[in-house]
Amino acid sequence: MTAPRRAANRTVLATAGFAMLTGGAWLATAQDSIADRLPAGWPTAASGTVLLNRRSLAELRDHTWWVPTVTTASALATVLLAWWLFAQISHRRRPRLPLAAAGGHLRTRALEEVLVERAVALDGISRCHARVHARRRRLCLSLRVWLAPDTTPDQVVQQLTALTREAGRAAAPYEIDTRLRMSHVTHRAHHVR
Repeated sequence: MTAPRRAANRTVLATAGFAMLTGGAWLATAQDSIADRLPAGWPTAASGTVLLNRRSLAELRDHTWWVPTVTTASALATVLLAWWLFAQISHRRRPRLPLAAAGGHLRTRALEEVLVERAVALDGISRCHARVHARRRRLCLSLRVWLAPDTTPDQVVQQLTALTREAGRAAAPYEIDTRLRMSHVTHRAHHVR
């Protein structure tokens, strides 16, 4: 999930949660048992309060703009929330990219799996994660490797460069932009009980 999408999801959820929490807390103060425990200046709802009583609702319906506005806003909110929900659960198939060879196609997931398998086979790499995004005639490769405890980055950079060059030749006519991130696997201290 991309960062803007993650931020949008958190914003929508936080806004909806805050609105529900605020409305619920305000309506909860209408109960005498809760209202008696609040500070004297605290704004509370009157006993038996509802958000819209029948008289207030009838007055609003007398306005010509009320019913179309509420109907349109409700329909729009429903469509937007349904679209947001389906965007969260949609699982798009990874693209098959046409290659220079006649009839050849490249599945980005297959390329990721091969890169991980080949990278882990290199000396000094204990784990690897690869992600390939297709953008027009370019492939963006994010490669994350965890180095073995006694390995320095210098020992594996040349091997990884050769590996990504080979992937670039295999993915022709696409050019590969590589982003490499390295971490060390730390020695775990033994716990004594």
